Amino acid sequence: MYLATTGRRVAPAPPPVGGAGRRVPAAVLALGTVSLVTDISSEMVTAVLPLYLVLGLGLSPLQFGFLDGLMGGAAAVVRLLGGHVADRGHRYKHVAGIGYAISACSRLGLLLAGGATGGIAAALAADRVGKGIRTAPRDALITLSSHPDDLGRSFGVHRAMDTTGALLGPLAAFALLWATAGAYDSVFVASFCVGLLGVLLLVLYVPGHHRPVRTPAPAPASHGPTPPARKAFGALRDPAFRRILWTASLLGAATIGDAFVYLLLQRRLGLDVSWFPLLPLGAAAGYLLLAVPVGRIADRVGRRLPFLCGHLALLGAYLVLLAPAGGTGPLLLVAVLALLGIFYAATDGVLMALAGPTLPAGGRAGGLALLQTGQALARMIAAAGFGAAWTAWGPRPALWGATAVLLAALAGGWALLPRTPSPGAPERPATGPPTGARTGARNTERRTP
Repeated sequence: MYLATTGRRVAPAPPPVGGAGRRVPAAVLALGTVSLVTDISSEMVTAVLPLYLVLGLGLSPLQFGFLDGLMGGAAAVVRLLGGHVADRGHRYKHVAGIGYAISACSRLGLLLAGGATGGIAAALAADRVGKGIRTAPRDALITLSSHPDDLGRSFGVHRAMDTTGALLGPLAAFALLWATAGAYDSVFVASFCVGLLGVLLLVLYVPGHHRPVRTPAPAPASHGPTPPARKAFGALRDPAFRRILWTASLLGAATIGDAFVYLLLQRRLGLDVSWFPLLPLGAAAGYLLLAVPVGRIADRVGRRLPFLCGHLALLGAYLVLLAPAGGTGPLLLVAVLALLGIFYAATDGVLMALAGPTLPAGGRAGGLALLQTGQALARMIAAAGFGAAWTAWGPRPALWGATAVLLAALAGGWALLPRTPSPGAPERPATGPPTGARTGARNTERRTP
């Protein structure tokens, strides 16, 4: 299929400077700061929650598992609603702000619930509802504020700032617990205050009336009527977006989840359980270091290959865990955490950068919400399936099965994912032609599968 853009009236490419000299949009930096502060707030609670619920309140693993599933399910349900509402009237900032505010207020719910399981469940569900509401409008704002050629870098910068908050949050929580002799209430109060600061930063510094970077709109798949941009599932009418969605869901269904990877690593190395909360910090550090460079590489070579290579790194982590016993434990630890960091750096923001240009500006939040929901549901199914396989066969045979499934999903993703950059993405060789040449390239016919 050819997507003809020849003869279309095209707005001039806004930034005259290309490559590394182009600045990251101020709106992206503001959203990254809001995410950094908000992640400090949310990760403060996340880090201490298992200890608070299981050791402090005496919840059983089954009850904790139910609450954890409730949080994930609530986020998946409201994500679509948040994206759809944000697209109506371009209320991205308002809808995202509501999501941030709900999450911040949920910390007070934890404080007021005391030891009541129902109150705790409601507070945790509210936190996930807030996260579900804000994620798609926030990512839509990033895509609408950035030049399509730089989406990988913009998402890389945002995710790096977001991950910085995720690293600082647990450290702040454990410092507070140490200073207050284990007073969990102090963590909840501090998390509430930091969450409110994030909302304030959003209100003050994120532009409410942004001016989207004007680029050639994605060409329709056929000569039929243009898909309604603001319908909740209107994005599914675009064949390129459908292929990205199926690929993300297929690979998501082969991703067993970080918690299982850390459990396998802890068992393999025989680590003391007190070290377990620190394992995610190692992967997050790798993600933080690689998010921006991988985003820039994705902008140069196209986002398809980095996205698939990210899952190849996850496959490598599984294989390292399956390697014969022996050797140095620290080397195995570093290898698994580094491969996980590469996986997230090459897939999280890159997937949004891959899908964003295929969506119309008026349906950007709804389309991204659909993509995130499909991937999240697929990962929930994968985690449940791996847990069942672990219970039935044991951890090692279950991991061999997960490795085989991921390998098959990678082959499927290689066939499904569009082989050329999505509309609006760069078509430049590794050396990079002049900006004018790139602009001209966008006015010629493009081949897509």
